[in-house]
Order: sequence, then structure tokens, then C-alpha cells
Amino acid sequence: MLIEPKQMVPITKLQKELAQTVRTLSNTGEAVYILKNNNMEAVLLSYGEYEHLKEIEEIYERYEIKKMIEKRMETYNPKNNVLWKKIKGKQE
Repeated sequence: MLIEPKQMVPITKLQKELAQTVRTLSNTGEAVYILKNNNMEAVLLSYGEYEHLKEIEEIYERYEIKKMIEKRMETYNPKNNVLWKKIKGKQE
């Protein structure tokens, strides 16, 4: 991933110019990479980009669940089913 130097902001500068940085982020949609001791520490994203990433995460999670179900279904044997009445009866 190529990051433009203008998108990198030291945390001390961000503390002084937070409102302006957020305004610029809202206008451009470009992420702001926050540096602490010259190391990448955090990323400031627009809310729209954050929502988009959360949607992607949810889609991927559903995909993983689908794959787990498919794998389990490969060895599924309905003869091994236990009736709910039997389970419920054992707990009482």
C-alpha cells in the first residue's frame, strides 16, 4: 500500500489541528495516517469508509460461517440426530 506523505500526520500536530484535519478528511475522503515517534500508530477514516469496512467484515464473517457449515455437512449423518424431547428429558 502506497501512502502519500501528505496523508501522514504526527500525533502532536494532529492534537493541535484536529478540527482542520477532520474537516479535510470529510472533504477529501482520504484517510489520515497518524504517526507516533515516526511509527505508524493509527488511521483516521471517514465514517462512510468505516461503515464500508464493517460491511465487508460482516460479509466475510458470513462467508466463513457458510464454509464451516459446508464442511460439517460433508460428514452429516441424520441417523446421529437426537430428539429434543430426549435432551430436554435428560436435563430435568
